[in-house]
Amino acid sequence: MAEGSVLVEGLSFMDPFKGFLLTYFMPESCYDEFFLNFNLLDVPCLKILLSKGLGIGIILGSVMVKLPQIFKLMGSKSAEGLSFQTILLELLAITGTMAYCIHNKFPFSAWGEALFLMLQTIVIGFLIQRYGGNTSRGLLFIVVYVGLLILVLSPVTPLSVVTYLQASNMPAIIIGRLIQAVSNFRNGHTGQLSAISVFLLFAGSLARIFTSLQETGDTLMALTYVISSTCNGIIALQVLYYWNSSPEHKKKKKSE
Repeated sequence: MAEGSVLVEGLSFMDPFKGFLLTYFMPESCYDEFFLNFNLLDVPCLKILLSKGLGIGIILGSVMVKLPQIFKLMGSKSAEGLSFQTILLELLAITGTMAYCIHNKFPFSAWGEALFLMLQTIVIGFLIQRYGGNTSRGLLFIVVYVGLLILVLSPVTPLSVVTYLQASNMPAIIIGRLIQAVSNFRNGHTGQLSAISVFLLFAGSLARIFTSLQETGDTLMALTYVISSTCNGIIALQVLYYWNSSPEHKKKKKSE
């Protein structure tokens, strides 16, 4: 009887949290394993918990991952060192991942950051055009992109096209990052590129390799994040290498 009462007390204590835990962190089998059988070292369930926790952390982090970049652009009123072509290719990759996950009904925790990265990347693309003296072109860019996004996410677009779009992520990421890397190398500095945003993107893409394998089992998605991590790592290394260089510093050297 005493054992039964302890179990009931345990269940009544966890009941208020059960719905939340099952929705965001674990399936019911893992809930039973952790809180009914008190097996806190169940490896498969620990992997699920870690993956879900990382996924939610990545999504929460993505809400602000590019804000430092946006604030840096607005503060300096310059987009020097940033490539609009890189932004377009980055949007292609983000859109492909988001559409692919939505069409395949993957959980939001497996791709949610793509939504917030997309919104922030659109703003950066507009600011690059605005501070380049092409505000009208920036507005046109937003209108055209939103129209294409609606089309890709609509039922009119077949899954085969969405899968092809996801597969095109890898060359898009590679080419986009190479353009940025070459631009940094030629300039001898990273311009208005935000170090905080670069390092957060690198960390997020690394974590996504594990979560994509764990939550979706999709090798195409995992390979995309492997490529993305490698390319983001190159940009992160450049940020460190050119840490003490700046456009103003280069101008002073030339004048001397």
